[in-house]
Amino acid sequence: MSLQADTVRVDLGARSYDVEIASGLIGQAGQRILPHLRRKKLAIVSDRTVAGHHLAALGASLDAAGIAHDSLILEPGEATKDWANLARVCEWLLSQNIERRDLVIALGGGVIGDLVGFSCAILRRGVRFVQVPTSLLAQVDSSVGGKTGINTAQGKNLIGAFHQPSLVLADIDVLSTLPARDLLSGYGEVVKYGLLGDAAFFDWLEAQGPALAKGDAAARHYAVLRSVQMKAGIVARDETEEGERALLNLGHTFCHALEKATGYSDRLLHGEGVAIGCALAFELSQRMGLCAQESPSRVRAHLKAMRMKTDLADIPGDLPGAEALLALMGQDKKVIDGKLRFILARGIGAAFVAEDVPRDLVLSVLNDGIRGRAPQK
Repeated sequence: MSLQADTVRVDLGARSYDVEIASGLIGQAGQRILPHLRRKKLAIVSDRTVAGHHLAALGASLDAAGIAHDSLILEPGEATKDWANLARVCEWLLSQNIERRDLVIALGGGVIGDLVGFSCAILRRGVRFVQVPTSLLAQVDSSVGGKTGINTAQGKNLIGAFHQPSLVLADIDVLSTLPARDLLSGYGEVVKYGLLGDAAFFDWLEAQGPALAKGDAAARHYAVLRSVQMKAGIVARDETEEGERALLNLGHTFCHALEKATGYSDRLLHGEGVAIGCALAFELSQRMGLCAQESPSRVRAHLKAMRMKTDLADIPGDLPGAEALLALMGQDKKVIDGKLRFILARGIGAAFVAEDVPRDLVLSVLNDGIRGRAPQK
């Protein structure tokens, strides 16, 4: 299905760039990237799974535009976002004689985008790059806004930099190659946008989410477009997360602790952790008297209708206790002056930053979730 291309401008002065959203963009990548090149040469970094689906089409498009290119293929998975692969990407780009004015393409999901973006941020003190996000999660969130980084033994994304891309090409067609679980993981980030600041979008998701999951191209296009519009606006107003941009972390304080507790493994995908984290954040908000019980109930009802993970009980395998999970939250980037910040809500579409959250209430939410888990064999 061919849909009209939409362009969302991320307005950051001299570092502004476009996010292009349409079907068939990978096949048009050469012509769309060509105006950004100083010389007709670039490098591509991808992972084995994505490359198997999309590298040939991207290469053919670049060839048609007369752009020389070579590629580095990494292993898929969150474990790739580490020091060793950061060094590998940087050394390979240097071996390719990539200059500051050249372009590097990050072809993949959030892992590749974050890793390649950070490599470009530190290589030669800043090399330009293009995001070609191939997952729903990357299209609606991680490819936009310039957050790049890697994981460490202490936590997720603790080493990184703000480094904006020169262009983002979000090809809706590639979403059809995603396994159902990966698509729904990305949907966790889509839901987040409705919950944090657009109640009407959440209404739309309740109505159209099932069609999106089943493959409706128009629904997928609009979900990506609205998510990117919201993120672009927030990033333009608060690029380095001094205030409003923190709202984009709704659900992430819980999520990052759960990802760390599960070893960044396929026990819990990032968007699944975001979905659980959003449900827990609304539960915490209700217990603090900030919103009616209807709000967390509605959040969980929609996630369950989409057949998504909603609670700690949905995570397979053992989890640490509530105190240990709270300790993992203490490593989160959102800790300021030793105080853990949560993104809470006064209702659907009404999120805000809270710094004085009672520790005992957080523990109660976690303990109730843990008690709801069946004993693990």
